[in-house]
Amino acid sequence: MNIAPHLPALQVVVPLICAPLAVLLRRGTPAFLVTTLASWTAFAIAIALWLQTAAGPPISYEIGSWAPPWGIEYRVDRLSSFVLLLVSGMAALMLPYSRASIEREIPADQHYLFYAMFALCLTGLLGITITGDAFNVFVFLEISSLSTYVLIALGRDRRALVAAYQYLVMGTIGATFIVIGIGLLYLMTGTLNMADMASRLPDVRATRPVLAALAFLTVGISLKLALFPLHQWLPNAYTYAPSAVSAFLAATATKVSVYLLIRFFYAVFGADATVRALPLGEILMALSIAAMFVASAMAVFQDNAKRMFAYSSVAQIGYITLGISFDSVTGMTAALVHLFNHAVTKGALFLLLGGAAAVYGGTALGRLAGMGRVMPLTSLGIVVGGLSLIGVPGTAGFVSKWYLILAAVQAGQWWIVAAIVGSSLLAIAYVWRFVEVAYLRDPPAAAPLRREAPAGLLVPACILVAATIYFGLDTRLTVGSAAGAAAMLLGGGK
Repeated sequence: MNIAPHLPALQVVVPLICAPLAVLLRRGTPAFLVTTLASWTAFAIAIALWLQTAAGPPISYEIGSWAPPWGIEYRVDRLSSFVLLLVSGMAALMLPYSRASIEREIPADQHYLFYAMFALCLTGLLGITITGDAFNVFVFLEISSLSTYVLIALGRDRRALVAAYQYLVMGTIGATFIVIGIGLLYLMTGTLNMADMASRLPDVRATRPVLAALAFLTVGISLKLALFPLHQWLPNAYTYAPSAVSAFLAATATKVSVYLLIRFFYAVFGADATVRALPLGEILMALSIAAMFVASAMAVFQDNAKRMFAYSSVAQIGYITLGISFDSVTGMTAALVHLFNHAVTKGALFLLLGGAAAVYGGTALGRLAGMGRVMPLTSLGIVVGGLSLIGVPGTAGFVSKWYLILAAVQAGQWWIVAAIVGSSLLAIAYVWRFVEVAYLRDPPAAAPLRREAPAGLLVPACILVAATIYFGLDTRLTVGSAAGAAAMLLGGGK
């Protein structure tokens, strides 16, 4: 049997089947093996789909052989294949790390539940990215969100329960806004297929229900992607979740929400009806710049390394949405490149901090004094990740900011160039706080002897640190894929 035509369905079905299987196994090791196999299979499928869409037209897969718009369609184009590659690749790398991480953070009798929830979260994120049906977007969004609440609550700190509850409340509000927006679009177009919806919207574009749908979707998705000032759930969630969960969410969850915002703005409503006809671009630009400065300033004053980099994530999301606000191929390229580069960088940072927590028993900055002597490799990796956040040449973050600056120059907005440089100076301030603690302070008397984190924690993190440098030097994958997707979205290519 030739399975190649069914790869879009298998992209979602493989991790979905894995989740109940992990529960039925009821043991950590078998559940780990099944989930890891599923994630690597999903990654292999994503690579195959990315190669197909890079060399040819978008892929349309009819669920149950019902032709769209009557049936549910899975649709893979240059943009969705790029995000599928990122999400599945991060999951494949995080799972070996999670094996060593959760042994220290989660009771053994809950390990199989962790893997089941991880598989469901992966299913939801992949489903959001690949589906061409608007209501399916909501369904997969809820699958990923509900599993994420459980994953956060598994943290050993009791504050993880509060963080999960805060995220549940705000996530539910966001999901409600999204489903209201989808319902209004269905009311006005009579279809849930996103491509069909896009073809019917021009006839009803100026009506109040469509404008209300755009407003509901924008606010709901912005809450999910933690756009300032709707980011209140993120710092606690990243800080108190298990280390593997913090890294996976930082690398994937908000990135898929950014993808969803781009998909609705450009592929459903169309740029002419959103960014160009309405002041959405200006609003998005203002909120992005506020995130870049306010969140970075808040990061400077945090006394916990995980919380510091959590606020940094809010600021970095601001850079992504700033690229979208330019409404240009260069700006969209910058946004998509930073979506990928920030995922790699922040994934590396949270994985390394998880290793530090395993050795030091926590990530409070005061506890990490002298870490550069105790854990030199881990400390160096965190510094490299910090340099990428700043945008130092030779790191992935530099490529992102370079394209953002190019987009600002093309738009004739030199003050935004100054804002990008100024916010990068704030990033220097909070990265320096870690450098000062790790390298310029003496270790306390109770500090552990010189030793690195176990290989299971260190190796996946080092792979992402190496990727942070590699993608700063070789941009064929990131810029090539992002530029193709940007041209497709703005009508300059397939």
